[in-house]
Amino acid sequence: MSADKLRTPDVERLLEAFLALETTDDLYAFLLDVATVRELHDLAQRLAVARMLDAGEHYDRISEVTGASSTTISRVSRSLNYGADGYRVVLDATKASGGLDDERPGE
Repeated sequence: MSADKLRTPDVERLLEAFLALETTDDLYAFLLDVATVRELHDLAQRLAVARMLDAGEHYDRISEVTGASSTTISRVSRSLNYGADGYRVVLDATKASGGLDDERPGE
């Protein structure tokens, strides 16, 4: 499926909603309302995996620290290397702003 087919008017409104929020507390409240606890956990885990892959960590260590399956780690790796650069944008932006600390997830 083409990414363009995914970018519907409803998806555009969701993106605008994220951008309209000013604080992490506001975003957290919105995410609690719009997503399940499992979905939030999965998204957070994927970002943790991306951070660790970007830092050069081995799959076994990533799995040990995050609890992610090898399938999840592989999918995140594929997205980091061949995806739409969403992870790269977030990783670079948060490094520049100091938004994500250098601690490994789960430590």
